[in-house]
Amino acid sequence: MASLIRRAIIIANPAARRGRRLAESARNALASRSVECDLVFTERAGHAAELALHHAPHYDAVFALGGDGTVMEVATALAGSQTPIGVLAGGTGNLLARAVGIPLSIRRAVPMLLSADELLIDVGRFESGKRFAIAAGVGIDASMVAETPGWLKRRLGVLAYTIMGGRAAIRAVVRRQFFVARVTVDGVANERRAAAVMIANFGAVLGNRITLGPEIRTDDGFLDACIFSPATLRDALRITWRLLRADFRSDPCMSYVRGRVIRVDTVPPLPWQADGELMGVTPFTAVVEPLAVRLLVPRLAR
Repeated sequence: MASLIRRAIIIANPAARRGRRLAESARNALASRSVECDLVFTERAGHAAELALHHAPHYDAVFALGGDGTVMEVATALAGSQTPIGVLAGGTGNLLARAVGIPLSIRRAVPMLLSADELLIDVGRFESGKRFAIAAGVGIDASMVAETPGWLKRRLGVLAYTIMGGRAAIRAVVRRQFFVARVTVDGVANERRAAAVMIANFGAVLGNRITLGPEIRTDDGFLDACIFSPATLRDALRITWRLLRADFRSDPCMSYVRGRVIRVDTVPPLPWQADGELMGVTPFTAVVEPLAVRLLVPRLAR
């Protein structure tokens, strides 16, 4: 159902890529369409969540402008509420915007979101209370997040992650940087050597360049554990090709388990990431919150 928006607030991260300029552009675009719009800027980590909790009851929609970290702060604060969230791309990866078909251009995104549908999506919640929308993982993807330099992200955007991810995958296999992963799904443990473990909520990442697994849905009340275990460079290339082609025929190096509570332990302990942000060191546990976040999504994305 389309959402009627007369009053809106933009919560913007001024430190994000061109944050202040994009925020003013978004406010002007909303005002030009007769939407009464206020604009507030974040000042520190966690501030977006505070602003969302304080302001959301007074507006028809909250627009989050910044990177995925800013967006997920707002989503975490408004999980379970009736307030829809409009995502405006202002970061490098913009994973959630890409995943639901929101244009990266503010000029194009605003009119589409004002005539958008509301979509309820699952999210994953960690023990800390933080949430993720796209995926959390350890191994190759965490290395990619840690090693992608800021200048490359500013220049190439999401392509920088794609390049660094390929580099991390090749290095992991050539140097045999494997680890023992114990993935416990709804109380049932699965242990194997791996190069990467991902807990996916959306099936496709990096601008739909890579599909993580079969039939991964964001509204089914489950999270999907994806375990990748290449032993050779040939295995790694085959896995990469299958993810690029969404080819999920049976493969001994690719394992998938669906569940509601997923714990990831590794030997040795390793850094892990969620939605492109480094979170700490394993272990971690993710619990699904079904249909917890209400997003504005372009009608063509449904």
